[in-house]
Amino acid sequence: MITRIEDSVYWIILNRPDKLNSINPEMLEMLERALDKVEGDSEIRCVVITGAGDRAFSAGADISFFRNLSPEEAEKVISSKGHHAFLRIMNSNKPVIAAVNGLALGGGCELSLMCDFRIASDKARFGQTEVNLGLIPGWGATRILPKIVGPSHAKWMMMTGCILSAEEALKIGLVNRVVQSDQFSEEIKRFAISLAKGPNVALAEIKRLINSSIVDESDLASEAKSFGRIFETEDFKEGLTAFFEKRKPCFKGS
Repeated sequence: MITRIEDSVYWIILNRPDKLNSINPEMLEMLERALDKVEGDSEIRCVVITGAGDRAFSAGADISFFRNLSPEEAEKVISSKGHHAFLRIMNSNKPVIAAVNGLALGGGCELSLMCDFRIASDKARFGQTEVNLGLIPGWGATRILPKIVGPSHAKWMMMTGCILSAEEALKIGLVNRVVQSDQFSEEIKRFAISLAKGPNVALAEIKRLINSSIVDESDLASEAKSFGRIFETEDFKEGLTAFFEKRKPCFKGS
């Protein structure tokens, strides 16, 4: 993970481009440390989260860490740990922008949901693709996505595992703006600096009041338990095996 401060804007760059910036437990810990910096530094007035390279914001959780996990480990080590890190974005008193420069799939899409704004490159793609593994979202999508796009669109995304273009995401309200890729970096900088120059106390109160109606920790605890239970199913075991064998899974409904 790369971090830097420019013009009172704190940049958090997910830096595993060879793995499509997939998120592993170490990256979650690094994200928490970066957010410690955000809350402890009065110079920082806005945060931007983006992905290294031009292919992905984040393709989601690093699936290699799912091998041999018990249901209890899946609940606590993967889902609950991710909830804890991601909730800190929602609970931060600084505005946070997801600069979605490429693929935002699974947990990568969920990371963007926790941010206050989602600005997408025209090359961005969005999807809650966990169901293709026989899995459910484990980092907040079941609770937060319906609040953003409505239950119908949320079910469509999570139950079909479809991948949306940036323009399709804009139409359903998943993103705030779509920007041409050759103008993307400059537009993100411009927007972030404009927020950083804003009335930070008022911005923090607006964010707190709105987010208090979106999700709480008890909602996410229920999702984490369901995420763990799925690890007991034969469908998930088949989905995981098929993923590593690079074939389509054959689900049996058990």
